[in-house]
Amino acid sequence: MKLSKDVIQLIHGGGGAAMSELLAKVLMPNFTLRKVGEGIGLDELDDGATIPVGDIEVVVTIDSHTVDPIFFPGGDIGRLAVAGTVNDLAVMGAKPVAIVDAIVVEEGLPVEDLRRIAKSMDEAAKEAGVAIISGDFKVMPKGRLDNMVITTCGVGFIKQGNALRDSGLKPGDLIIVTGTVGDHGIALASVREGLSFETELVSDVAPIWDVIEAALKVGGVTAAKDPTRGGLAAALNEMASKSGVGISLWEASIPVKPEVRAASEMLGLDPLEVTCEGRAVLGVKRDKAEEVLSAIKTTKHGRGAAIIGEATAERPGFVILETEVGGKRIVETPIGEPIPRVC
Repeated sequence: MKLSKDVIQLIHGGGGAAMSELLAKVLMPNFTLRKVGEGIGLDELDDGATIPVGDIEVVVTIDSHTVDPIFFPGGDIGRLAVAGTVNDLAVMGAKPVAIVDAIVVEEGLPVEDLRRIAKSMDEAAKEAGVAIISGDFKVMPKGRLDNMVITTCGVGFIKQGNALRDSGLKPGDLIIVTGTVGDHGIALASVREGLSFETELVSDVAPIWDVIEAALKVGGVTAAKDPTRGGLAAALNEMASKSGVGISLWEASIPVKPEVRAASEMLGLDPLEVTCEGRAVLGVKRDKAEEVLSAIKTTKHGRGAAIIGEATAERPGFVILETEVGGKRIVETPIGEPIPRVC
C-alpha cells in the first residue's frame, strides 16, 4: 500500500500492513541506534525490547491508548492502558514490575471521570502485581483532543537469554490461543452501532501475566504474541513470517462467542481480524501442548484457552485456515484495524 498523498491516515495506526509499511519506510530509517548491546531492539519489532544488565534483562515496552468511548462494556481506557502494557511484557516472558504513565486530557473532562479512570488503573495494576511509580499529566484546549490519551511504559525482568520472541515457532509446534477472540473490538463496535443482544457483549480487557506465568512454569513455550490491533490474523501472520514457518489454523477449534460471531456477521467483520485485549497466542512444543493448555485453563484469564493449529514447514510465512466445511483459505494480514480507536 502506498502512502496516499504523503499524509498519515487512520489506517496507518491499525497494526496491519499499512502500519508496517509506514514503520519500514518512514520511521525505522531515521533511527540509527536501535538496540542496547546484545538486547532485543527496534529491528525485531517485537512486543517489547530488552536491556541486558548483568545476568538479567530489563524488558521495556510503551504504548499509547486512544480508545473511543473511554468507558465501554467490561472496562475503560485506564484498565486498557495498564492491561495492554502488562500483556506486552508478559508475552516477552518478563514478570511485570512497574508502570510509568502519561495522561493527556481535553479541557472540560469531568473530574469524576478522571478519578474513575485512575481507580480503574489502580485496580488493574494491583491485579497484575505491578506498581505505578511515576507519570505526567497535561491538559489540551477543548476541541484539540478527543477526551483523553493515556501512554504507559512498562518494565519487567527476565533472566539473561530467556526472553520470549514472536519469531520462535518451529515446525510441529502447536498454537494455543488463551481465550475467545474478537471480544474487545466487537464489544466497542456494538456500542458505537447501538446493537443489543440477549447476552451483553463485554470486552476481554485484562492483564494476563497469570496465564503466561502458568505456561512458562510448564515449559515448552517457543513463541508468544498478544493479538491486539489486527487481531488473531495479524498476530499469526507476523509470527509465521518472522519464524519462517507456515501455520495451519483449524477454524472449528478457534473459540468465538456466539454473540461475537453474530455481531461480526451483522457488522460485516471477521472476528479473526478484531482486536483482543486479554488474550495471548502461544507456540508450544507438541509434547508439552496439552500440559500447557491444562495449566492455562486453571488461571483466571485462561479458562477459554484452546489449541487452534500448528506450525508447519510448508508455505513459510502463510497462515492457512482449514474451514469447518473442509475447505482451505489464506488468512491474510489485515491492511489495518477494521474498527478504529479500540485500543
